[in-house]
Amino acid sequence: MGLSDVIKKAFPNVVPVLRPLVVYQEIKNPYWLAGFTSGDGSFYIDINKDKTKLGETARLVFKISQHSKDEKLMRSLVNFFSCGRYVPRSTKDFGEFIISKFSDINGKVIPFFDKYKIVGIKFEDYQDWKKVAELMKNKAHLTSEGLDQIRKIKVGMNKRRNSI
Repeated sequence: MGLSDVIKKAFPNVVPVLRPLVVYQEIKNPYWLAGFTSGDGSFYIDINKDKTKLGETARLVFKISQHSKDEKLMRSLVNFFSCGRYVPRSTKDFGEFIISKFSDINGKVIPFFDKYKIVGIKFEDYQDWKKVAELMKNKAHLTSEGLDQIRKIKVGMNKRRNSI
């Protein structure tokens, strides 16, 4: 998106350079992907109204968002994980790689990040997300107590982690 006006004014002699377009992008190193996820990935718990007896349901989502110029890289994640989908956001200049199918999260995403560790605060989010996956695997999300437990975990994740 370029430099802000404040930065341009503070550094008037800086000449911006256009980022070159990379024609082909693919994931060659799983450790790179773990690091990339540490910076740009998201482990999200979605709780929505549903026609179940509880009136709500929980779902796990793994997501990586990037500028649309990196669409080929994002699409290569579908091949890398053998699941998920790439969703371009037409109203904005970015796209998202998303995995939300529980069997893929449990069978592919969690084993991958258990082997190739995430570093930093996002590791704590991953650990909480993984706890919810275990609760869901054991069908706890189908009870009001289990759903409350998932809600409590969700409240402390991501940007809210430091405020608790």
